[in-house]
Amino acid sequence: MSDSIIDPAEERKHTRDFKNATPDILEAWAKFDDVVFAAEGREIPLKDRELMAIAVADTTQCVYCIDFHVAEAKKAGATIAELAEVAWVTAALRGGAAFSHGRLGFKLYGDHEH
Repeated sequence: MSDSIIDPAEERKHTRDFKNATPDILEAWAKFDDVVFAAEGREIPLKDRELMAIAVADTTQCVYCIDFHVAEAKKAGATIAELAEVAWVTAALRGGAAFSHGRLGFKLYGDHEH
């Protein structure tokens, strides 16, 4: 990442904490992640899976995931225009969820008597 939010050397130190405390889980997770993001053998092309990962990372606001998956998406051929569309799709869904949950507020309003 181009700014100082993430220091890769510092982050790797803490990855070792996972490795020391729960090596079996870390290994299983890494294998799972490798299969999910395998370059070949999946129905959805890698670039599209990386763009999906960015949409999820935008939603969860995980700077680590955004950083990693933008780099991987770029390697897989993603463009700036595709990143922009991913952000807009994410915004539309987040806004849609707020609208839908807002309706729930109306539904529940009558349940709260004074």
